[in-house]
Amino acid sequence: MSEGKARIEETDIPEKMQTQAMACAAQALDLFDVFDCISIAAHIKKEFDKMYGSGWQCVAGSNFGCFFTDTPGTFIYFALETLNFLIFKGATS
Repeated sequence: MSEGKARIEETDIPEKMQTQAMACAAQALDLFDVFDCISIAAHIKKEFDKMYGSGWQCVAGSNFGCFFTDTPGTFIYFALETLNFLIFKGATS
């Protein structure tokens, strides 16, 4: 696994969740081809739903933009290998 090589860009989640996010991403990269970003993101989302309840979202890729509203304390954006990962729990309006 390569979670030790991850670079966190922005986050407001506790350290334990940060570690789990990077471990989930590393696991997904071991399971799926690096170009299969949909399967990678789906894997991470499902793992976070299992660990922290439903409602998590994940974006994985090398070139994307986004604008979203998250629940405070549920956001992490990091890079691992050639991909960037955005994991968050959506806020209710």
